[in-house]
Amino acid sequence: MRAAVLPHVGANLQVEELRDPRPKPGEVLVRVRACGVCHTDLHVIKGEVKFPTPCVLGHEISGVVEEVGPGVDGLRPGQAVACAFIMPCGTCFYCVRGEEDLCERFFEYNRLRGTLYDGQTRLFRPDGTPVWMYSMGGLAEYAVVPATDVFPVPEGLSMERAAVLGCAVFTAFGAIRNAARLQPGESVAVFAVGGVGSAVVELAHAFGAYPIVAVDVRREKLELARALGATHVVDARETRPQDAVRDITGGRGVDVAFEVLGRPETFVQAVEAVRDGGRAVMVGIAPAGVTAPVEITRVVRRKIQILGSYGARTRTDMPLVLRLAERGAIHLDRLVTREFPLDQADEAYRLLDQGAIVGRAVVVV
Repeated sequence: MRAAVLPHVGANLQVEELRDPRPKPGEVLVRVRACGVCHTDLHVIKGEVKFPTPCVLGHEISGVVEEVGPGVDGLRPGQAVACAFIMPCGTCFYCVRGEEDLCERFFEYNRLRGTLYDGQTRLFRPDGTPVWMYSMGGLAEYAVVPATDVFPVPEGLSMERAAVLGCAVFTAFGAIRNAARLQPGESVAVFAVGGVGSAVVELAHAFGAYPIVAVDVRREKLELARALGATHVVDARETRPQDAVRDITGGRGVDVAFEVLGRPETFVQAVEAVRDGGRAVMVGIAPAGVTAPVEITRVVRRKIQILGSYGARTRTDMPLVLRLAERGAIHLDRLVTREFPLDQADEAYRLLDQGAIVGRAVVVV
């Protein structure tokens, strides 16, 4: 099969021929239709997040079931499916507790070693050299995915666009429903409205938040956020955004601020934009070791909650995400703004690094 391979940190993605992968017990082979272009992959490319190479990136996919391994029930060849970036093992301490976003084996085996849960990759070059997998390694014609992370796509959804349900929307859903526990009528600010931030805006609108303030430095991203449900937009180049958010909310600040970029300045802005007793939900991934200076006394005396949110709970939440998309609460045609063929995957990530992607891009395989 063809796959976009990162040969080493800092290199360009190169389309190579790899051996066709095969599923093992409890796994599914998916013929990939599309794969989302996510900033987390970019962190790996730039060496800001450690990961073994050579590897295949891409961690939110849609496609068609090609083959099911032994012991897999409820899925059949030819079925349209989508897969989330967190692939729960289903048996570890956290999975058993329903906290699949903290799956121990996912982090130990996949995120540290680039393998599935038998400690082996499913990807190899023709000479037998192993190629490591970031999640399922979705920037390829085929991907092997644990059956715990394969979900039927409702009829009527675009297969090319359904890929972004597995990270951009999935991550936004986890931040809103599980971390923030957002209630109808609560006020929201979203700091950085790229792919995930745009999905946070749209889901906040679907959950009945008001007002919804989108903050960014690019006007075209703010325009998309307004189309997705933002009631107010703030250009962070023109003002201190936390002050602007407070002005919009009568001086108090919002009930919930979402930081979706992973930079110290936006981390601080989000904390300073919430009201007394408010919640600051941190979603953006930063390079390893990056910290942010937060005023301790205000956090303590004003009962500010700082909450981390890494994705959602796959088996519980992915079906709900798909249902929201089926019912039109998520407009995939607005979230997905660009498509690239597999041969242009490297260009897609270069444009993402330049901030030139509005919403979410996908690589169509």
